[in-house]
Parts: sequence; structure tokens; C-alpha cells
Amino acid sequence: MEMQNAQPRARRKHRSLAQELVAELSQRIRDGHIKRGEKLPTESAIMEEQGVSRTVVREALSRLQAAGLVETRHGIGTFVLDTPSASGFRIDPATIVTLRDVLAILELRISLEVESAGMAAARRSDVQLKAIREALDAINDGAAHASDAVSSDFHFHLRIAEATGNRYFTDILSHLGTSIIPRTRVNSAGLARDDHTHYMARLEREHEQIFEAIARQDAEAARAAMRLHLTNSRERLRQAHEAAEAEALHG
Repeated sequence: MEMQNAQPRARRKHRSLAQELVAELSQRIRDGHIKRGEKLPTESAIMEEQGVSRTVVREALSRLQAAGLVETRHGIGTFVLDTPSASGFRIDPATIVTLRDVLAILELRISLEVESAGMAAARRSDVQLKAIREALDAINDGAAHASDAVSSDFHFHLRIAEATGNRYFTDILSHLGTSIIPRTRVNSAGLARDDHTHYMARLEREHEQIFEAIARQDAEAARAAMRLHLTNSRERLRQAHEAAEAEALHG
């Protein structure tokens, strides 16, 4: 499959080029221009057609592989996996690559997870509460050991969704996976010009407030704590996004 109508791009930052290539290849896969089971163009072909370096191509392919869209077979090439049909509702985690994308996902999460927290507080069992606590402890342990703890962060939110007893909350979070955690896409602490330890400590406090409200089965407090947590994340990233745009404009 050849990539058609490709024009060499003006040189921009490496990360930006990789993000654009991920979005473009993802769109071609979703639209069926590159079909399931079909081999992607070679690295050299993509480099020539897109005017990017081999490093950019490999980073983009790595992101597509992590998102479960493609697989690389050693010595053969990269192939599109047998992914679900693009028809119907679909959010492709591979396309959550820019600050604007992350902000949009946070807005979606606020609408979903505020209510999820309230329902979890009202409906959770002791076993489910224990699972939420274990996920929270894993986040805190990861922070203490300077680990990213992204997986534990995701599981904390997923366990809350499970405690609602409504499988659709769980299905949406499971589909999005760890891409819902902003620091998988951007350096949140760095963008907020914050010390990493201080940043993680603030996240820990926000998470603890959510857990405590769910533990005492206070639905309104759980909603408020989740809203505070997610709107704080959105505000930190919004300020960073505006600062980055201003720097690009005047840089």
C-alpha cells in the first residue's frame, strides 16, 4: 500500500512530526486505505514520501504498535492488526497525541468520572473498596520509588468505574486504556513547571480525597473530589498549552 498525495513536510520538532505521522497512519487504517492484515509501506518509503527521518518513522510505528493497531514482524515488516470495524462509536487512543487532544479527553473524563465516583460511593462493596485502596497504594508506592505509576493510576480510576456496577463506564475506560492518564502523552509536571515530587504529592492528596469519600459512601463528596482532581489536571495542561502556543508564536 503506497501512501498517496504525500508532500515533504517543513521541518518541525521531532515529537510533532511523529505525532502527525501517527495521526495520518491511524486515519488511513481507520478509513480502510491500509486494510487489516496488510503490510505498511517500508520505513524508507515513508521517510521519502513524508520527508521525515527514520527516527521519526520508528517512533510513530512504535506508538501505533503500543496502541494495538499494528504489529512488527522481524525481518518482514509492519502489518495492520485485525482491529474492530471503524463504524460506530470509536475513540482511537493512538490519536491522543497533542496537548489539545489530552485536554479534550480530560473534558470527556470529567463528564464520565464525576458521576462514576458518585455512583461508586453509593454502590461499592467492601471488596471493591479494597481493590480501589490497593490501586491507590500502588500509585503512592510508585511515586515513592520515583516510578511513573501510570498503570496503577489507570487502575485506580478503572476500579472506581467497576464499583459503579455499570459495565459501560468500565468499557469506555478499558478501551481508552492508560492513554487517559495525561503523563503518558505529555510531561505533566514539566509542563506545569512543577517539581516532580511536589506534583506527585498533590496528585496523591487528590486521589486520597476521592478514596475517602467513596469509603464513607458520601456520593456528593466523591463527585466533588473527582471533579476537583480532573479540573485541576485540565487547568494545569490548559495553562501549559497556552504557554506553548504563545512561545511558538513569538519564538
